[in-house]
Amino acid sequence: MFTSSKPNKSYRDSFSHRASKATSKKKGSSFKDKDLSQHSRRISVQQPPHSSPRSQGTSSSPTSPHLNSAIITISIGPAQRLFAAHEDVLSKSSHFSHHLRAQFFESAGKRIDLPAEEPEVFSAVLEYLYKGDYTPKLAFDKKRGSWYLEDHDPSAGESTVAVGGDGSVVLKDTVIYCAAFRYGLPELQRLALKKQGLQSGVQCSTILSSARFAYANTPASDSKLRAHYLALVIRSRNTFKRSGTMQMEMQRGGSPLFFDLFVAMVNHLDDITKSSR
Repeated sequence: MFTSSKPNKSYRDSFSHRASKATSKKKGSSFKDKDLSQHSRRISVQQPPHSSPRSQGTSSSPTSPHLNSAIITISIGPAQRLFAAHEDVLSKSSHFSHHLRAQFFESAGKRIDLPAEEPEVFSAVLEYLYKGDYTPKLAFDKKRGSWYLEDHDPSAGESTVAVGGDGSVVLKDTVIYCAAFRYGLPELQRLALKKQGLQSGVQCSTILSSARFAYANTPASDSKLRAHYLALVIRSRNTFKRSGTMQMEMQRGGSPLFFDLFVAMVNHLDDITKSSR
């Protein structure tokens, strides 16, 4: 997995790099080791080089691409930043699989153009397709019995992405969730939603702009991310009722977010009333 820009960690961790390291290590081994018996050396020589358990484990990994898979070029954003990925890895996405089937008879130069996508977001999607997660990684603390984000500094501030022509600031996990919905990756949707639930110290303006983005980029039938924002606003209602941004956004309107928020608030009050009886 690599891009046209400077090599990054994802490139260094790519399958092809790991495979080359494994191959170089294998070449460095010798069958002339004095500690080996003639019988074991004879078996080692007769055994095909690709039949070792290590090789089989690598090739059968669900997140590892096949070495003979074609390389696909992906152009991202208005600046046409180029990414490259193995075809069988991209095919895990129903969206990309459809594009690649349409280019089935093209033996070379397969390309996917995504002019509206954010490079930072697509990089996270590609990392997930290869590794099953994206940075920062999700981990479980057995002692506390809770999930946390590895190498994540809460004091570093919000993890956001500027999207759209107006440069609206939206939580990165929200944008990844919506991208996962477009690309047909439900497991990535669940992962992004869980990671977003671990965020703290997010400003009211960021929450509201992210909620608007979520409503604009998910259907009503996909309510999990929408419900997350409704619950977040209700839990922090004492903060939002004093927020000038909240007042401005409600006066601006133009989104079903605020009617859903009203309904959710009424249901919340009904639950409180019933529990007090």
